[in-house]
Amino acid sequence: MISSQHLHKELTVGQLAARSGVAVTALHFYESKGLIKSNRNPGNQRRYPREVLRRVALIKVAQRLGIPLAEIGQALKSLPDHRAPTAADWKQLSAQWSNDLDERIKQLTLLRDKLNGCIGCGCLSMEACPLRNHGDALAEQGPGAQLLEPGAHSAHMPD
Repeated sequence: MISSQHLHKELTVGQLAARSGVAVTALHFYESKGLIKSNRNPGNQRRYPREVLRRVALIKVAQRLGIPLAEIGQALKSLPDHRAPTAADWKQLSAQWSNDLDERIKQLTLLRDKLNGCIGCGCLSMEACPLRNHGDALAEQGPGAQLLEPGAHSAHMPD
């Protein structure tokens, strides 16, 4: 059984890494981005409150969902620093992210369905290819996969 004195003890960065399964360098990065906070002991070593474990878990789940760290940081700012996120906190955060996740799922499904027809040829120039960029019509829209965001471009693409 864990004593109450041990339960309230702060964690070293190594302990936090071991308990959370996150590399020390990642924890330092999270801290540099304001996602987690530590205290400094008299020897200037980082000490993390135990509630940071729950925050790190929340960060990892959100990352696995594809949520960018900037959005995770904004969401974490809505939570109090002095306690671990609760189930109610998670419900609030997941509601905020739900519409974005639904849109991403829709876009990924669309991409997957379009890839099924041409994944074997690799030419991306066949008339039947749903990812074609006929006549380089999207060049003015900038680099990248412009067709992954339907409606985001003004060039007319032939059907």
